[in-house]
Amino acid sequence: MTVALASLAEAMKAPAPWFLPYLPVAQRVLAAPSSSSVADALNAAVGDDLTGLRFVEQAALPEGESYEAFIFRTGCVPTRDNLHDLFNGLMWLAYPKAKRRLNVLQADEIKQRGGANGTRGPLRDALTLFDENAAILQAPAALIEALRARQWTVLFEEQRAQWQSARLRIFGHALLEKLQQPRKAITAHVWVIADLTDEALASSLVSERLAAKDFLPLPVLGVPGWWPDNATPGFYDDADVFRPLRR
Repeated sequence: MTVALASLAEAMKAPAPWFLPYLPVAQRVLAAPSSSSVADALNAAVGDDLTGLRFVEQAALPEGESYEAFIFRTGCVPTRDNLHDLFNGLMWLAYPKAKRRLNVLQADEIKQRGGANGTRGPLRDALTLFDENAAILQAPAALIEALRARQWTVLFEEQRAQWQSARLRIFGHALLEKLQQPRKAITAHVWVIADLTDEALASSLVSERLAAKDFLPLPVLGVPGWWPDNATPGFYDDADVFRPLRR
């Protein structure tokens, strides 16, 4: 078993709240033979809904071809034996339609603007940000309003009970990797949607909204139930983390 797969297995022994939605997928990956590479373990977990998708070794990516264009052209995801790429694979397995939608938009931008030598533009920047650091949130209107206004006391203390009706999922694989070593300042780019299904998320990924960077910053360890320290007095008084809205 690779170091990355061993780290995932260890995390699954006592999964943190942000891992819970991905337990079934992680268990499928970990059921692969112990000698598997990360790519092999992910391929063993591919279901019928991912027909045409394969995880391949990083060496399969031709020199000079962009990562996103290669995935679009071949249906193959270059994958290294590390935790970052393992978490990326978990997101492909959990949200295949959304990941494919992101890839289609990336490939279209690369075609229009050029690959390595082209300009990225606001849409490609937003797509990468989403892929790496997004969290998706379905929540009561009162929570969304408080988050938009950066009213942290309202969001996390006065409206604390409302979080029982909210659903927050980590989507960005780099964000999931950061949370392997939790620290207070870890902040997600939150994408608000009405339904957390793969289909609904994919439908919400509209170029105009993405290019406008319609994200809300959320220090995720402030979410009730996600980190024991946030139940202590004064946790949300840290203005370096829970910053007021800029006017």
